[in-house]
Amino acid sequence: EKVDGTCCYVTLYQGEPYLWARLDRKPNKQAEKRFKRHRRSQQSCEEFSWNVEEDFKSVPETWIPAHRVKRHDGHPVPDEHGHTPGWVPVEKSNKQYCWHASAVDYEARAALVLRPSAGDENMLEITAVPLDHLQEQTLELIGTNVNANPYKLGSKKQPVHCLVPHGSIVLRKPPPVDFQQLLCWFQGGLEGQVEGIVWHCGDGTLIKVHRHHLGLKWPDGDPRLSNRPVVVRVEGHSRHSGCLFALFSTLNGRGFRRLQDVQFDHPEELCA
Repeated sequence: EKVDGTCCYVTLYQGEPYLWARLDRKPNKQAEKRFKRHRRSQQSCEEFSWNVEEDFKSVPETWIPAHRVKRHDGHPVPDEHGHTPGWVPVEKSNKQYCWHASAVDYEARAALVLRPSAGDENMLEITAVPLDHLQEQTLELIGTNVNANPYKLGSKKQPVHCLVPHGSIVLRKPPPVDFQQLLCWFQGGLEGQVEGIVWHCGDGTLIKVHRHHLGLKWPDGDPRLSNRPVVVRVEGHSRHSGCLFALFSTLNGRGFRRLQDVQFDHPEELCA
């Protein structure tokens, strides 16, 4: 299942496993205009010459390019849209990434993860996973303040955010790769109430189809993910671990009929 959130990555920062947020390096206004003129005249972005030192907006010194970004003379090369995908570490002091930061506890070296339960593939679990177990993985941050919250997690008063490892939410019977059959599957019931499908090929290639590719709305009704049952398995976290970890610790062992039903008793007592 293609999950609707914002992409994250776990890798080392200053020698410790760390959560990194997606940040694309983009062209400045002048370079963007030149690039668009070239595309209109050539009907292609090929043969466009970038000045890698002058054509791009500044990024933090801690920024790193994504693994598959090509390089020329040691510099990362933009993709066909003029963007260079990359990452910045999620530091607690950076308010821009406060919702990312709420899903990690660097003192406990753990992240709040939503994934299928090991004992029951029909059940999801929210659990604290050691960051070193997630190292070199990409994940999707979902929650109250991400992409208009299609999964109806938390509330304005008590936001909820967690990380979903890419490729972890498996579709048991995906439709054939055929336009009409895909269209029928997306419109045919709860199983098709997903943002999209990602096929993981044997050679490592990923192929994605989004509802928008088929002219379909998203979200359209209750998403499949928000209607799945979930159990909370988070323990041993006090308010010093962070508000969200402490709140989930109060629910340790509790199950909910639907992911969107997860709520806390007296959150103000722990998050004051």
